[in-house]
Amino acid sequence: MLEEKILNDYKEAMKTGDKLKSSVLSFLRADMMNAAVAKKKKALDDTEAVSVIKKQIKQRQDSIEQFTRGQRPEMAEKEKKELEILKAYLPPELSADALKKIIEEAVAAVGADGMKDMGKVMKEVNAKAAGQADGKLVSDLVKERLSA
Repeated sequence: MLEEKILNDYKEAMKTGDKLKSSVLSFLRADMMNAAVAKKKKALDDTEAVSVIKKQIKQRQDSIEQFTRGQRPEMAEKEKKELEILKAYLPPELSADALKKIIEEAVAAVGADGMKDMGKVMKEVNAKAAGQADGKLVSDLVKERLSA
């Protein structure tokens, strides 16, 4: 289970003195515990854990953007390192070609014929991609396909 792997990696980072990794994993574990408590569960399943990780990744990406705009390259670099640690726990992402294939299948399945059907197509694609694709990339590819 993903939560156990994160706990074991956290312990290993503490033993080896890797302060950055232990800090990132500590915050991640706290977020996971909060999410479990909110759902009245003892532990999260892997799909719920992935959504918590993605939330933290999004926060890091936003921070990188803000620090870059604010002329703080040292802080942006720290956030980038944290981002790489978090990305290691996500399932491998689908390639753009694989996503386009899924989008074509979804368009055919819902009978989409324009931008008015974007919501239906997005729902179908997200169900098939199941957390293996960046939402913004999926949205851009669906828009591109439906406006063609």
